[in-house]
Amino acid sequence: MEEKPRLARLTAIITQLQSKRIVTAKYLSEKHNVSIRTIYRDIRTLEKSGVPVVTEEGKGYSIMEGYHLPPVLFTEDEANALITVEQLVVRNKDQSFSDNVSSAIEKIKSILRYSQKGNADLLSERIYFGGHQNQEKSSNNLMQIQAAIIHFEVLKMKYQSSKNESTIRTIEPFAIYSINGNFLLIAFCRLRNDFRAFRIDFIQSLLSENEKFTPHNMTIQKYFEDYVKS
Repeated sequence: MEEKPRLARLTAIITQLQSKRIVTAKYLSEKHNVSIRTIYRDIRTLEKSGVPVVTEEGKGYSIMEGYHLPPVLFTEDEANALITVEQLVVRNKDQSFSDNVSSAIEKIKSILRYSQKGNADLLSERIYFGGHQNQEKSSNNLMQIQAAIIHFEVLKMKYQSSKNESTIRTIEPFAIYSINGNFLLIAFCRLRNDFRAFRIDFIQSLLSENEKFTPHNMTIQKYFEDYVKS
């Protein structure tokens, strides 16, 4: 990867600082193919320019909470990629997911250059993803599940299995993955006292128990090694 011109690199670093809670100098040096010493100089330059970079010793850098620079303009390729993502998501089976992504991308579209807006509309009419002819929404729980994963919230769900068996489960949500167009929730099931995978579109009802759980000593990689490959 070629080294970017310094101005382009500084602009990209600001974007990365705004998009993550914390960013390490090592991550930035690898991302931009420069030395860590160069990243240190870039950070000092941004600080002198009035960008409120917060240095967390031993961790990395972040932007002062509440500070936002006006968004940078998207390139044509970046705008086209966003439109493609939108069209893919619109065909997803979860209503809450498609609604929120469409709303987010609509806000992103609002900052496109005028000439890009018409191109975005044209492209959205010319993209088609086959393979899933049934566009009916079969779930509306993905956003609530994502929030529960982030905040370590215990959920109670009524679940109907592929064998038409209905059970009430109290779960500690861990992760989400998609396979064959379906979202699956990986969660610690208190009924089975173990991790289980649940089809999100098989969840009939979902309620928060207003209870927090202690995060599990589990990673996605470990889950697949211990539960999927065996």
